[in-house]
Amino acid sequence: MTEQRPPLPPFTRETAAVKIRAAEDGWNTCDPHRVSLAYTVDSYWRNRAEFIEGREQIVEFLTRKWWKELEYRLIKELWAHDSNRIAVRFAYEYRDDSGNWYRAYGNENWEFDDHGLMRRRYACINDMPIKETERKFFWDRSGPRPADHPSLSELGL
Repeated sequence: MTEQRPPLPPFTRETAAVKIRAAEDGWNTCDPHRVSLAYTVDSYWRNRAEFIEGREQIVEFLTRKWWKELEYRLIKELWAHDSNRIAVRFAYEYRDDSGNWYRAYGNENWEFDDHGLMRRRYACINDMPIKETERKFFWDRSGPRPADHPSLSELGL
């Protein structure tokens, strides 16, 4: 039996927003194995200048990422959608092991198979150093972003 990750394509504005929030919640766990299950076994990524193929490489990549990006908090927002594709803009904040804070801004283009698993992910990301006092993403790391926490648009990002 093929695994499914609803909502399934074709996406409406509403189902695309649900898909995006599910991805955000997953990534905010910082659990590489859990996150990898949202992708096809042969998923293909371009993340910045790195090319990643398959779940095993996804887990390796995310393990490295979250080893360096401490106190990671992510917000994603719908940009556009069409049939089995979703365009997302996002920002996340993290600190390095020296205590320096960053906000990363980016865009992702996603393509899904018929079962709702992501088969393609193309990410463009830019990191900007920020002061700790400039942080905007505050919620308990033990759970997802609360429903009443401001979105990117509400934060002016």
